[in-house]
Amino acid sequence: MWEMESTTYAAIKEAELALLSSTARADQGLLSKTLSHDFAEIGRSGRWWAYDDIVPVLLEEEPRATPGTSEWRFNQVSPELVLVTYRLHAASGDSRHSSLWETPGPVLRFHQGTRVSEN
Repeated sequence: MWEMESTTYAAIKEAELALLSSTARADQGLLSKTLSHDFAEIGRSGRWWAYDDIVPVLLEEEPRATPGTSEWRFNQVSPELVLVTYRLHAASGDSRHSSLWETPGPVLRFHQGTRVSEN
């Protein structure tokens, strides 16, 4: 069942928000701890990223403003997995994001971003 804001999922939301910050994205230790080593992402561009592809890119990323978020939802899909969705607000436009988090941890297993049409 989908839930809105909940203290049950506070650690997952905190970890997701941290990964949006330049500070976390430049911290190899944090990335290694937070991203599963079989992590995969489908980016807003449609590109497939694996752990070994994305970590070096994140480490070299130029600092940027942390985007805003809204419309958070959480769904405990199994005892160990939580599906998270939210809307991201960036200078380049809005996008919807979904992430699959493993608990305990939390550890990010999968992420996808999809641009939101202007229409």
